[in-house]
Amino acid sequence: MTQAEIIEALLAFIARPDASEAEFEAMALQVFAYQFRNNEPYRRFALQRGRTPLAVRRWRDIPAVPITAFKGLTLSCCPPEAASHVFMTSGTTQGVRGRSYHPTLAVWQRSMLDNFRARFMRGRARIRMGILFPDDRELPNSSLAHYLSLARRACGTPDSQGFIGADGLDLDGLLAALAQAEAGGEPYALLGASYSFVPVLDALAAQGRRFALPEGSLILDTGGFKGQSRELAPDAFYDALSAAFGVPRASCINMYGMTELSSQFYDDGNAVCPSVKSGPHWVRSRVVDPLTGADLRDGERGVLVHHDLAHFNCVSAILTEDAGEIVPGGFLLLGRVDGEASKGCSVAVAEFLAAARS
Repeated sequence: MTQAEIIEALLAFIARPDASEAEFEAMALQVFAYQFRNNEPYRRFALQRGRTPLAVRRWRDIPAVPITAFKGLTLSCCPPEAASHVFMTSGTTQGVRGRSYHPTLAVWQRSMLDNFRARFMRGRARIRMGILFPDDRELPNSSLAHYLSLARRACGTPDSQGFIGADGLDLDGLLAALAQAEAGGEPYALLGASYSFVPVLDALAAQGRRFALPEGSLILDTGGFKGQSRELAPDAFYDALSAAFGVPRASCINMYGMTELSSQFYDDGNAVCPSVKSGPHWVRSRVVDPLTGADLRDGERGVLVHHDLAHFNCVSAILTEDAGEIVPGGFLLLGRVDGEASKGCSVAVAEFLAAARS
């Protein structure tokens, strides 16, 4: 398939929430064949594993690339210079930024919006939003900036606002908007990086101030704290959000995403932590032993692998460094891997780099 054909096929698949498991399998194999043909480092790795489009018959057998490989190699089916957008990781762990190349954002945007509307908007066409993150003009290489900017443009009311810019947090503007929302009676949504909420919570505590946002209001956080603020345990964090803004923990939604994928995962609120997360119908997740790559049984703790068809230009199957368990309805996200699992991930990275560069 050509680039145009794979894009057309993926857009059609994303638009079909009733797609069967067999249809997902067929689409996954087409995407793998496209990536095998056009992504040279990935083809070398797959060949070393004996995984070719002729040999692979199940999406579970498509080889997963360790997420750290994005920092050491160019993984792209199109020439990097032909990409219309390049999203870069934060580089907070090792100071090296991974890159995801996108020849077009058509699939990325369709994936983001269809999933966001289904999992966060909860049947609404629009809601007034406050964004606690710079927009995509200020951070053009940030996938999160694009995510939140697109959410605001497509699903926010005209009076939605961003409250973090070049001068930092506009606390006075945010507090004024929250007070207006509280008095107006219409639901309000506050979205941002997890760490962006901490200085707001601290400022409200220092002022002895709380809000009671109208029924139906929502909070979305994502990305953790990344050393940008003090760390809060999940229960303490969602308790603090609920108390500060008057939004039930069941309406405090966490989005789990990464630059190295084109789709996001959501829970249905955080009344209980850890919450069950799941992806849309064009994504599959599994938990593996990183040393062998073998699937673990449901309920066993291992390393999460995500297979995201929307990430067609790079590689769709990603071996993360996140610990998890498969449970009914999705998976539990249990922090970063450690111990033997961490060693297994390091071995997987070394093996991939050796194969891809050979």
